[in-house]
Amino acid sequence: MKSTPEMCDILIVGAGPSGIFTAYEAKKNNPAARILILEKGHSIEKRKCPKRKNGVCVNCDPCAITTGFSGSGSFSDGKLSISYDGEVGGDLIRYINPEQFRRVMHYTDDLYLHFGADPQVYGLDHSPTIDTIRRRAAQAHLKLIESGVRHMGTEKAYEIYSRIQQALEDLHIEMRFNTIVQDFLIETNPSGEKEIRGVITQDGKQILARKTIVGVGREGSDWLSGMCRKYSIASRVGQVDIGVRVETDAGVTEEIDSTLYEAKLIYYTRTFEDRVRTFCWNPRGEVAEERYGSLAVVNGHSYKDQALKTRNTNFALLVSKSFTDPFKTPIEYGRYIAELGNMLSGGKVLVQRYGDLKRGRRTTASRLVKNIVQPTLKDAVAGDLSLVLPYRIMMDLIETLEALELIMPGIASDGTLLYGVEVKFYSNRIIVNSEFETSIKNLHVLGDGAGLTRGLMQASMNGVCMGRMLTGVWSPL
Repeated sequence: MKSTPEMCDILIVGAGPSGIFTAYEAKKNNPAARILILEKGHSIEKRKCPKRKNGVCVNCDPCAITTGFSGSGSFSDGKLSISYDGEVGGDLIRYINPEQFRRVMHYTDDLYLHFGADPQVYGLDHSPTIDTIRRRAAQAHLKLIESGVRHMGTEKAYEIYSRIQQALEDLHIEMRFNTIVQDFLIETNPSGEKEIRGVITQDGKQILARKTIVGVGREGSDWLSGMCRKYSIASRVGQVDIGVRVETDAGVTEEIDSTLYEAKLIYYTRTFEDRVRTFCWNPRGEVAEERYGSLAVVNGHSYKDQALKTRNTNFALLVSKSFTDPFKTPIEYGRYIAELGNMLSGGKVLVQRYGDLKRGRRTTASRLVKNIVQPTLKDAVAGDLSLVLPYRIMMDLIETLEALELIMPGIASDGTLLYGVEVKFYSNRIIVNSEFETSIKNLHVLGDGAGLTRGLMQASMNGVCMGRMLTGVWSPL
């Protein structure tokens, strides 16, 4: 017998930063609204990765690192990028004016402070050391983007988001975990428009809502792209970021680590003029594996606790690839490259010494044992990234590392470690209006998965904007 559909005012798919702050802001401004969040992963207290204790990935389904309350980014290093000109972390400034952007960023940052984030912000002062780094970058044809960084830390982010989850519970916002949304409920309304009525969960339950908000993050970007194809939701071919995670002795990066904490650098390569950027900088952190289904890719973590710090620093080096017709599947392209790496490593992350890559030989376990920089991802498999990465991407990475050598002498040494593949999945960029509404009426999309943001801060801000718009207390441009 068919069950009676459930009703709510605002339905949010995904409990990452954009969904969390949508719910928080909407409920604050309209306490009577019934808000329901559906999340395929676990609640914060149940997000436990066995590998962090025993060093072995047991292929949890869903992965506790990439899914669950607070999303993926908060369980890596938990950094908030403070950039009031909108140059870092996404394209939210395209949808709200600069003054609104600054006010929302200040408000969102204050919320994080309220929930326990560290008051210290790196990179906003103008010390002689930062001036020197900036000058060296310019001389190497690298662009240093001005941005502050508030570092929560992997373990402290867990505490902060635990408090946020409790705050949502105190506001009587219902959250259902381990709940997978299978499909949308879309109809044609009397005006002839396609309109979403709600969703269908994996167990066949229908949940109807006045407004449906989808903030599924990078982990859900493939599913969201599939929904766009199925229902002809207007979108443009997006980009995919493909590259490696670089690990070096922390002494090499000390100037940057102690002043900027994270250097956001952009380089346009000599050979192909491709855009390469540094991302997710982890001073004295550790390299980590994360999984998207059966796919193993690489990421990085860093901790606030001094006892948990390592002797190494790691960061991502990513080549941004955009595509034109007839190609329409950037996610599948990135996944294919990552799968090649998994094929060669038996389903693990590959690691190679930079010196071996330049010499055209694979790194062996015996060479790795003798290396000056020892890998913090202990079960990474020594191998050859040149058999995985396309030639163009590999040359982009080599040229960028040689440019970075002019800022950080030693980064392009033979002993520097490269882990692969690091890939950042985004949905095809979904076309939205100033209220983040798609071509389907009452269907709104937010955050990294929709291709609108690229990081914790702007994803959280996106949620604040959406929550205010839903309750009519604030208008877009």
